[in-house]
Amino acid sequence: MKVLITGVAGFIGFHVARRLLSEGWQVLGLDSLNDYYDPALKQARLALLRPQAGFRFAGADLADRSAMEALFADQPFDRVIHLAAQAGVRYSLENPHAYVDANLAGLLNVLEGCRAQQVAHLVYASSSSVYGLNTQVPFAESDAVDHPVSLYAATKKSGELLAHSYSHLYGLPATGLRFFTVYGPWGRPDMAPIKFARAISAGEAIDVYNQGDMSRDFTYIDDIVEGVVQVLDQIPAAQPGWTPEQGSRGQSSAPYRIFNIGAGQPVGLLDFIQTLEAALGVQARKNFLPMQPGDVARTWASTEALRQQTGFSPAVGLEEGVGKFVDWYRAYYGPSV
Repeated sequence: MKVLITGVAGFIGFHVARRLLSEGWQVLGLDSLNDYYDPALKQARLALLRPQAGFRFAGADLADRSAMEALFADQPFDRVIHLAAQAGVRYSLENPHAYVDANLAGLLNVLEGCRAQQVAHLVYASSSSVYGLNTQVPFAESDAVDHPVSLYAATKKSGELLAHSYSHLYGLPATGLRFFTVYGPWGRPDMAPIKFARAISAGEAIDVYNQGDMSRDFTYIDDIVEGVVQVLDQIPAAQPGWTPEQGSRGQSSAPYRIFNIGAGQPVGLLDFIQTLEAALGVQARKNFLPMQPGDVARTWASTEALRQQTGFSPAVGLEEGVGKFVDWYRAYYGPSV
């Protein structure tokens, strides 16, 4: 089986590629290796993939239409896993065009490639951020997601709509995965776990927003990868009897599905910090601040739809996951970085 993985040098893409390579897949990994965060970390991930049998790398920008057309014309793919995106909520407040280029124009190029090649299944990354102003928890795929609070979230919601239109018009089977606060080894340095670990290890204060009154459905990377792998062969079929008035918003009359992938267990931000403190063996100094623009107070995933479809439920607990993250952090960055 041949698979295209976009964002292969990113946090999730790297782990998905390693998993599929270990199972004998042929992986073409695409990444622009941009400098949104330290490219050295992306190169270090890539260095672990390059020697593996069945792996090839293509350096290209998703928004480069000609490059993407050439990539899809070069060879057929059995599956496409689209994980590349411009991430980060706060960065979107200052750099909105980067999000439209990567998350909309880039996705459109992937959809066009899948349409032209008649790819059997497109699996793409969405985000828990699409739930926006929703307050009813846990967040379920049947919920309306019409009120995003950041441009990043708006582009992810727009991406779901683009994918649905291609499923409806061209019969492209597409599955969107709404990831909830992913953490673990090889994580992004702009996210809280590494920012916190670095500051705590250095004896510096960490910024704690909304006075600490926040919770997140922290999901360990291995559970995210398992969810992605589980849905690869769960190719959505058209449901002619489905209607918007009676059906779940996570489904369609087209061959289209949406699933949450989260631990299904929200954790208070202060509890997460306490768990990280215990793993590091250092107590944090905390700088309590108001809520940031574009942020939400809590996230919590309903994982019932994923369980019913695949039989899989995320299983890695917070203490175990944070412990593995800290072990990697110290091995990669050093004990006092």
